[in-house]
Amino acid sequence: MTAVVEPETVRESGRLGGIAMMLGSALSNQVGAATGALAFPALGPAGVVAVRQWVAAIVLVSITRPRFRAFTRREWSPVLALALVYAVMNLTLYTAIDRIGLGLAVTLEFLGPLAIALSASRRRLDLYCALAAGAAVVVLMRPQPTTDYLGIALGLVAAACWAAYILLNRTLGSRLPSAQGAAAASTVSAIAYLPVGLWILFHHQPSLQYVAYAVVAGVLSSAVPFLVDLVALRRVPAGFFGLFMSVNPLLAVLVGWVVLDQTLGLVEWLAIAAIVTANATAAVTRVAP
Repeated sequence: MTAVVEPETVRESGRLGGIAMMLGSALSNQVGAATGALAFPALGPAGVVAVRQWVAAIVLVSITRPRFRAFTRREWSPVLALALVYAVMNLTLYTAIDRIGLGLAVTLEFLGPLAIALSASRRRLDLYCALAAGAAVVVLMRPQPTTDYLGIALGLVAAACWAAYILLNRTLGSRLPSAQGAAAASTVSAIAYLPVGLWILFHHQPSLQYVAYAVVAGVLSSAVPFLVDLVALRRVPAGFFGLFMSVNPLLAVLVGWVVLDQTLGLVEWLAIAAIVTANATAAVTRVAP
């Protein structure tokens, strides 16, 4: 006798599977960033970013197979803009990680999605979220003997780039099928990093261990999240997916502590919690009916 599986049970199983995938994707992203940081002594942030861009381009092109010759000028414009954003976002983020640590850098970067979420809103709750996030950034930037203002500034530049990334992806989504735009932008960015990456590899001649760290960073921070997120979005609503992204700063702090031995004080923890809460509140109040 064959057991009958209720549709609600199937949906619940799919939802739980989607949540597990999102958690795995977020954890992979942060472990990849931490692994890339292990290569900083030999390659520097620019060298790690170069290798990561090469890996991302190979994976995305292999999956989406964009038809470059068929792109029109109208399609190439946002592709080139997104390529520039990729190049600047990853370089500023990894340099910020090198200067202020993984947890703080990723937390500052998440101000980008929050700014997009709040920019078009007229709700009082969203104003409170913006004020809370702004106050948390002020706390993180408070003058101390160890405050790295350049590192903080680079984290904020990465946040601005992420906001631009979101807007450009919306444009590309309406002009190109699937993820062809992202693959094309990754390819252009990877080509742009060729001179930098090759110069660093030949000039510093790092051991294979450090190159492997950078390759792993590309796989874990680019390839795995891209593939897993595509599947997860088939199982959970897009709004819930956006809400769940708020877990990344917390995972970044934990991974930075475990992998890189980076610790934060109580004040920094509270500031990060405020930014994560602002992100989550802004997202969940849009998801809720």
